[in-house]
Amino acid sequence: TLGSGAVVNLGTVQGRSVSGFLPYDRAEGYVEEGDTYRLQVAVPAPPWGDSRPSLATALRVPGGLVELRRGGGDPRGETARMADLLPVDSPEGWAPRWSRAAEDADLEAMAAALERASDRAETVMSAIAAADGDDPGRIVAPQAGAWVWFGRESRFELDAVRERVTPTMAGHHRVKAGDDDASTAVDFLEAVCGDGSAVGTGGEFPFEAVAGAFGPRESDRIAIGHGKPEGRTIVLGRGEVTELEADGTVTVERAMTGGGTYDALGVERREGDVATTTFVEGRWWYPTVYRSADGDHRGTYVNVCTPVEVFPDCARYVDLHVDVVKTPDGEVRRVDDDELDAAVEAGDVPDPLAERAREVASSIENAL
Repeated sequence: TLGSGAVVNLGTVQGRSVSGFLPYDRAEGYVEEGDTYRLQVAVPAPPWGDSRPSLATALRVPGGLVELRRGGGDPRGETARMADLLPVDSPEGWAPRWSRAAEDADLEAMAAALERASDRAETVMSAIAAADGDDPGRIVAPQAGAWVWFGRESRFELDAVRERVTPTMAGHHRVKAGDDDASTAVDFLEAVCGDGSAVGTGGEFPFEAVAGAFGPRESDRIAIGHGKPEGRTIVLGRGEVTELEADGTVTVERAMTGGGTYDALGVERREGDVATTTFVEGRWWYPTVYRSADGDHRGTYVNVCTPVEVFPDCARYVDLHVDVVKTPDGEVRRVDDDELDAAVEAGDVPDPLAERAREVASSIENAL
């Protein structure tokens, strides 16, 4: 148990041990080690993050227009009164909660939504009744889903699709992904400039304006979110933003601790070394230059990756394995081609993306 909740063993799913977090305010009574609960995942967690899925003892069946909750009465609003006219009833012991979208829906759509939710609720209760034993494990998964990490180019393709039907500012999805306040600002801008005349559709991504309003700014500390093609994220460290330019160039410095060697460089990592990393929004690579406390060059590591996104608290990308290094004596080497080949073989990196990574690596190798 922790200060605000308990870590729960959820058993094994698809051959992988899974745990979740049960907040005390979502559990009935006092939670102790060894207790057994029937739980539902209330808030899932992406596989590339560090957080656990959030759990709850109360059962809910989510849906688009309506959510069914086990127990509890239905708040009596206008939409709920309209729902009394529906030819479909929710299952016994389940109460509907209608979303705001239901206020504009017709009775036929509301009835269809309630019928779908009721079918899922019946599936849940049947599975619970058939469950046997106290060993941790999944009882039922009434809905299927998948986590998708959208990269920068995907976001801009989505902008183009959205722009066909409604005014869309340049970088709509990119800005919204970075910060909740930024997301609200995008909605406000597009609502006020509804005719699209001042939204800036189809233009360049306004990095300077976005960073100026929401970050990062000079002296801020940001993380380096090193995504892996198989769906994980490693934070390589955090550093201080020392320079930031209007074109999306962001320089980050990190003070290194002693011990070990720099990856692929074979150079001893010493206390007082400084790593200077230069990110450029949208670029398929970024360099990190290592220098000693006296300013001597200790090596350069160029990471090849999907186009970099510089968010208020994190520079993020997906690593494409193949990289280029330059040692202190000037030797230039391309490394980890075998890891890229293995990722292609495993289905984690498609062939066109792998070919792009190799082309970028070759260009960097020639330039260095």
